[in-house]
Amino acid sequence: MVGEDLGPSLDPGVLLAALVRHGVDFVVIGGVAGLALGSSYPTYDLDVAYSREAGNMKRLVAALKELDVRLRGAPEDLPFVLEERTIENGSNFTFETPYGHFDVLAHIDGISSYEGLRRGSAVQDIDGHPVRVASIDHLIAMKRAANRTKDKLMLEEYIVLADELALDQSS
Repeated sequence: MVGEDLGPSLDPGVLLAALVRHGVDFVVIGGVAGLALGSSYPTYDLDVAYSREAGNMKRLVAALKELDVRLRGAPEDLPFVLEERTIENGSNFTFETPYGHFDVLAHIDGISSYEGLRRGSAVQDIDGHPVRVASIDHLIAMKRAANRTKDKLMLEEYIVLADELALDQSS
């Protein structure tokens, strides 16, 4: 969009490294997952779904502190204390980091449960880090639920990718 502040360039490797280093249970979703599955659409942020299990939220907070996150789009004077209780009381957070925009999501439209999302995911290498990546079917469900213009365009490509992946698996 014209005039939209994209912030620092996205470096998903640094963001993923912190999550992996802290043992966070997460699945890569959104544009980075799409790229990992063959999409040609660029992305300007990293989106991950995370487990709401208490120990995982503690590990997530440690990783977020290491990444020096700040709430994206929030007034500078808005108090935000990054701790387990904050994450427990919320579910979806959009952050700015020195490594690009980073969204951590517990509720994702089109997905009934984190456990199902995780079960359907597969481990892939992204920027040198083995991480769980959402399945093409889950990405399609997310795009259908989002129903924004850009999501409708990506949805068409994801459907083609799903067909290609199905052909590859049957060969």
